[in-house]
Amino acid sequence: MEEENKLQFPSLPATKEELLDWAYPMRREMQEILPGLFLGPYSAAMKSKLPTLERHGITHIICVRQDIEANFIKPNFSHRFRYLVLDIADNPVENIIRFFPMTKEFIDSCLSTDGKVLVHGNAGISRSAALVIAYLMETFGMKYRDAFSYVQERRFCINPNVGFVHQLQEYEAIYLAKLTIKMMSPIELGRSFSLQAGMPGSRKRSLEEDEDFGAMQHLLPLLGRLGEATASGLHVIRLIGVLLCFSAGTWLLIFCLAPLERTALYGLTTRGK
Repeated sequence: MEEENKLQFPSLPATKEELLDWAYPMRREMQEILPGLFLGPYSAAMKSKLPTLERHGITHIICVRQDIEANFIKPNFSHRFRYLVLDIADNPVENIIRFFPMTKEFIDSCLSTDGKVLVHGNAGISRSAALVIAYLMETFGMKYRDAFSYVQERRFCINPNVGFVHQLQEYEAIYLAKLTIKMMSPIELGRSFSLQAGMPGSRKRSLEEDEDFGAMQHLLPLLGRLGEATASGLHVIRLIGVLLCFSAGTWLLIFCLAPLERTALYGLTTRGK
């Protein structure tokens, strides 16, 4: 029964080529992390690098920059490649977790059409690396440390700032909770509560849960918005994942989360960068 409800993730693709020994000049180039997914610095996406990008079959580019960097970090080939430009500061208090879902959607869309995507920031060390690590975590069900090591084996110079590391560590609980809710069905929900059939009042509780199942779907957007909250709010999200598995009062949970959501979002808007 537990095996049926267990989340399933694809296996990491086998490495076709032997990993090269890292040399300092390689930090100015892009490296292929997964088949079709490249990570590198802005210097790998400059105008002079068009032949290199075409030789590697790049079709999509994620350009990570801050407003003040827009004058020198630009989407140079918008007429040739499809771009996703993200405004992210390389700052420990920057809320990078809110960009993980759109980054994954963009990369998945590219790879599903046999395209190839380059993710770059300025140096290809912190912001862009954090996005690629998050993609590996959610796509392959990896823990932060495993995903970090996998990326570092291919681009040794990566070093997400301490704030990004904390958010990546917390992201595991977030994406697992979201995927768990998405895969749940009324039948599976009924099975989980049938285990408590011998407990007093369990029949009434089971009926109430069947009626309230639809309400759980409202938690998906709520959980997503909470994921965009301040770093301290991430601990609330971990608690939500636990409550989703064991709490029967789904309506009560929704009502309780509403003020938390408003508080977290208010903190995000007033904190600043």
